[in-house]
Amino acid sequence: MSGAARLARRRIGMFGGAFDPPHCAHVALARAAVEQLGLVELRVFPTGQAWHKARALSDNAHRLAMSALAFAAVPRAVVDGRELRRSGPTYTVDTLRELRQEYPDAELVLVIGADQAEALHGWRESAEIPRLATIAIAERARPAQAPIPFDASHVPGGHWEAVELPPMPVSATEVRRRVAAAEDIAHLVPDGVARYIEQHHLYLPT
Repeated sequence: MSGAARLARRRIGMFGGAFDPPHCAHVALARAAVEQLGLVELRVFPTGQAWHKARALSDNAHRLAMSALAFAAVPRAVVDGRELRRSGPTYTVDTLRELRQEYPDAELVLVIGADQAEALHGWRESAEIPRLATIAIAERARPAQAPIPFDASHVPGGHWEAVELPPMPVSATEVRRRVAAAEDIAHLVPDGVARYIEQHHLYLPT
């Protein structure tokens, strides 16, 4: 899409995740998406009852509060709690349909990681997703000779844009493990999130 076309039709991003907790790689992806995709707004959605998660997620109120802290410094990012208020399993296609009604003249951009891209074909109504939104996939920087991190044939419609990210070996699983083991997480999550986890005694062994 040309720069002129992007100016003519504003782009609004959707970035969802459990954010249990949100970490520095999440924030880096949000910032890169806003900058590289020319977004006028990035709506960040903590997932409600995630159909694909085997473990129970932390309380909705905690994940919403941590998301607000984590993404506060990202220009044009807005944390949206609607999926947390939705009863039953949360599906991306439902949120995209709601956004399409709210922003009929905008181009929606679904921002996902490469791991999510691999599983995208298995999402509910996956063929409908590229009709509702442009798919943008975060690719971590890697040597030129390295294989691609996902099979692009898994992307419905086969059309997508890339968001480039530096290598960031951090995951929510590792953050939770470190908290449970009383190890430092200061370099893995934003300062406000680290303080929130400590203040509310999250992720401690039961």
